[in-house]
This record gives sequence, C-alpha cells and structure tokens, in this order.
Amino acid sequence: MEERFAFLAEWYDPSAALLRRYQLLFYPKDGSVEMFDVKNQRTFLRRTKYDDLHPEDLFVGNRVNVFSRQLNLIDYGDQYTANKLGSKKERTLAMIKPDAVTKVGDIIQMIYDAGLIVTKAKMTKLTWKQAADFYMEHQSKSFFNNLMQFVTSGPVIVMELMGDEAVSVWRRVLGPTDSSVARKDAPNSLRAQFGTDGTKNAGHGSDSLASAARELEFFFPSTAGHGPSNTAKYSDCTCCIVKPHAISEALTGKILNSIAEAGFEISALQMFNMDRANAEEFLEVYKGVVTEYTSMVAELCSGPCMALEIHGTDAPREFRAFCGPADPHSTVMVAKIRDRLLETLIH
Repeated sequence: MEERFAFLAEWYDPSAALLRRYQLLFYPKDGSVEMFDVKNQRTFLRRTKYDDLHPEDLFVGNRVNVFSRQLNLIDYGDQYTANKLGSKKERTLAMIKPDAVTKVGDIIQMIYDAGLIVTKAKMTKLTWKQAADFYMEHQSKSFFNNLMQFVTSGPVIVMELMGDEAVSVWRRVLGPTDSSVARKDAPNSLRAQFGTDGTKNAGHGSDSLASAARELEFFFPSTAGHGPSNTAKYSDCTCCIVKPHAISEALTGKILNSIAEAGFEISALQMFNMDRANAEEFLEVYKGVVTEYTSMVAELCSGPCMALEIHGTDAPREFRAFCGPADPHSTVMVAKIRDRLLETLIH
C-alpha cells in the first residue's frame, strides 16, 4: 500500500466560533493531502496535491497551513505515523541568559544547524521570585544567590525547541556547565563561545523530559495565564515582523544578526501564530490600497512569525530607512537588508 501519514488536527472556525476536528492525511509520494471531518464523518477535502506541506512539518504540536486553514496537529492518527514520525521527537526549554542575549542571532543559527527548530520564543525579565521558583531545585546550593542576581540582572530569551532527542541535542550545543571547561573540552559549544564561568554561562537547557515539561509550563503555560510577561516598552520604538517563510527557511538567526550589526536594539521579542482574522486586522491599513493584500494576509497566517520591538530615538524612520523601500512587485512588504536575507513587515 502507498505510504501515508495520518494526524488528528484542529481548526478554529472564526465565523462559527467553533473548534473543528479533522483527520489530516499526507501522502509523501506526491505531496498530496486529504482531510476528513471527524464529527460529521465525511470527506472535507479530497486528495489534492499541495506543495506547501512537507514531511518535516509533520509533528504533534506543530501548526500547519493547508489552503489558508491553520491546523493544529494534536495527535497522531494511527500507530504507523506515531512510530515513523514521532518516536524521537522531543520538546525542551532553552534559555539565553543575560550575558548572551545580544548573541541571539548566532545562537538561533546554532539551534537550526543542530537540526532543531524554535516553536515558541519570548524575551522576558525575571523577578527574583520568578527566578527562585524556576531554579527551586538549587535553593540550598551555595551558588544560588549569585545565580539569582545574574539571571535577574537583565532580559533573558526563553524558547521551546523541538526535534529528535531535543533534550540531549540542545545540551550538547550548550556544552559543559563551566564555560572555562567548555572552552577546553568543547570549543565550538555555545558556552565556550559566549560564556564566562559556571554561572555566567550564556544558556540553560532542561536536563530531562520531566524537567523540560515543568520548565516549558513555567514560561509557556498550557492552561490559564501567559507566564512571565515580555519586555515590550511601547515607546520610542517600531515593530518588525519576521514572517513565516523566513522562519521556515531558517533565516531567523541571520535576520536578527543583520539588525544587531546595524546598531538597532531589540527590546522585545515573541513568536506568534496568527489566525486569518488577526492577520486581516493587523494588515487592515493595506486593504484596498495594495493589490497584494490577500497574499500578504495568507503569508502572515501561514505559520509562526516573530514580532520584534526595535527601540531607539526616531526608530520608525531610521529602521525604515535602513530596510529600504518596499518592493511593489512582491506579494508581501519586502525590507532589504544587506544580503537581502531580511524580509519583514514593518509598521
């Protein structure tokens, strides 16, 4: 029989205010998809070739866009798919500590180069209580107070990483806890390059799947609440959106490096998934003004995007000037930064 992968997917229907559930089938031989309405027990989408969905997009917890519908993959549809695609997939928490936040572009590139993807991200500044709750297992250790002073001294960036054996892969990228040891034993590791010692060591990674679950819930709660707030200042700033296609093409690190190298301060950062209604509202100023409006909306809700707050005196004008003029022939607002790797939507 022809190979196919099956997933249980959910889609929020804004017109009916209902969460609809489908079985999504993907056929890798020709890249076609098929959808079955679970509640009504009928075919919703006959098998159709769809070039924008790829095998690497298929894992539980991901959001995929199928013909402008943003589907949440909530479970495997059969045991074959679970065995084939899900056996090694893990989630883990990555934290970039205050001493390495300015190196976020390089670090995200290291994450991609290790075969992991960033599925959630947020810049936040921890209070002493939040930091103590997060590091509760270290409260009896001699280094605890120094650790608290350090992690609350400035913003941190927390991320959910997804990939095969993500816990061990990310810890391998980090290197030994003590940065001086890392420089000797793992000179290409993150801590060797960006850390100072055993406390100011650039990053943190969950040490087990159980720890990863607890730590991810702390920063990205699945129930009520939003975890520690982001660092947005909402003054003397402009908004930059790294769009879904740039994220899926693993360009995020290069884009952030381009912004930093040009001297701009990234004062807040957060990943979002926009539904169509939110994308239309966000881009409403372009409705009826540019012919690409529909395509712009489709792009913005086609996958995760990263919102950046660019802070500084006269930031809107200076950042627009830095990016250059919009390309009227593009289906999105294209900002050209040096090697044209930065494509953002700017307000």
